[in-house]
Amino acid sequence: MRLRLSPAIVLALSLLTATAAAQEETPVAATQVDLTRDTRPADAADLLAPPPEAPPPAPYKKTVVLDASVGVLAFLGKFGHVAPPGPLLRVQLGYEIFRWLMVFGEGELAFTDTSNREPPPDTRAFPLFGFGGGARATVHPHRRVGLFLQGDAGALKADIKTNALGILGFRDAESLGFSVGGRLGVEWYQVDRHFAIGLNAGFRVPTNFARSDGGGALALDGGAAIRYAF
Repeated sequence: MRLRLSPAIVLALSLLTATAAAQEETPVAATQVDLTRDTRPADAADLLAPPPEAPPPAPYKKTVVLDASVGVLAFLGKFGHVAPPGPLLRVQLGYEIFRWLMVFGEGELAFTDTSNREPPPDTRAFPLFGFGGGARATVHPHRRVGLFLQGDAGALKADIKTNALGILGFRDAESLGFSVGGRLGVEWYQVDRHFAIGLNAGFRVPTNFARSDGGGALALDGGAAIRYAF
């Protein structure tokens, strides 16, 4: 038995068939891929755009280090009743054996006078100079921050007219004498990997600055530093 389709059904099937064929022939714009894009020359705007910024290089490690510090030196004890606090310049030259350990040699120069003595006699200004060496241990809580602890030993003396301090009871201060001390500090490494800036504070026990009739000597100092790594 043959099925007879009405003219309406035949017309509807024809329209559906035509619509499907049209959709297959028309590509979707959103899915089109430009295969020639990578082969075209860059636009002028792309050529003028700055290159992507590279991360700053890490600070130098295991190298020769020059460290200069400017600060204040003050004496406690009986010598502090003679000499007031004065400016201090310290220079260290070291080598980092490991990332955390540096050995160094140092030299320093300070200035003070005898104006603290009561009643004040004729005030005499004089420099102090010293030298020594030691070791520094550093930890890095951040790649650009260092916290250090160091110990050092050396010699210190007052460069003054002979017996000017002797009549005040500090004759040994006019000659080189043994000194031992320690220091704490923090360093902030700059974007330029050669440089760092920091703060430090320390103490020392200069045995020759003790008074002849008894009583020890203690010196405190602190300052700001700049570091250069070669």
